[in-house]
Amino acid sequence: MDGCTLCQDRGLILQGDVAVPCRCALQKSIQQRLADSNLPRNLTSCTFAKFDFSYYSKNCLDPVKGISFYQSACRAYGAARDFIRAFLRDPYTDGLIFTGQVGSGKTFLACCIANALLEQKKELLFVVVPDLLDKIRSTFDGQRQGEADLTEQDITDAAREVPLLFLDDLGAHNYTEWTKNKLYSILNYRLNECLPTVITTNISLEDLEGYLGRRTTSRLFQMCRPYRLLVEVDIRLIRRQAREAG
Repeated sequence: MDGCTLCQDRGLILQGDVAVPCRCALQKSIQQRLADSNLPRNLTSCTFAKFDFSYYSKNCLDPVKGISFYQSACRAYGAARDFIRAFLRDPYTDGLIFTGQVGSGKTFLACCIANALLEQKKELLFVVVPDLLDKIRSTFDGQRQGEADLTEQDITDAAREVPLLFLDDLGAHNYTEWTKNKLYSILNYRLNECLPTVITTNISLEDLEGYLGRRTTSRLFQMCRPYRLLVEVDIRLIRRQAREAG
């Protein structure tokens, strides 16, 4: 992980004669409270070696791209590997957005990226979009549950400023003007600062604007390269049935 130029990784800086916590220490603390070790426990074992191409049909065709589900998965997989190499060379590279129906492997592939970069000691934040919005909302609706010192600004700044942000499940939810504005604020900041974001969504590219609005969708298209994952049957259902049968 790159060192802090302000405190040289000591976590403290001097303001006059007084030592105060450095912004980097505050940021790390906020991210820790937001999402513990960033990744959900059941996704910390996701690796590229475990990405199973057999779930993706070589006979079924993507009606939009005209290529097989298998070819589409190969492209997404390749883009994920390429992203890691690009990010390690230049942390201001373009992001990715993985689209596809529920259970098509989007989150798994995003977590392959996250785990590979965590092994390289890179700083990142993984958040599920509905959970992030709930955490922001909880700072002012009386539901803080022990995080009374965590403000709305703290949470949004953590998502805005982290070197690499993963937004999981930017799905077909009921987005109010408030939630649209919060997402726009985060994405617009990251676009302006050239900070990459990896996004998963079950909304098609064609329908994104109807859920998120033109401003937010425009930012997504500017900052992320899209890839599509398609399956005939929910992969999670197949795996669950295999475990029960075994």
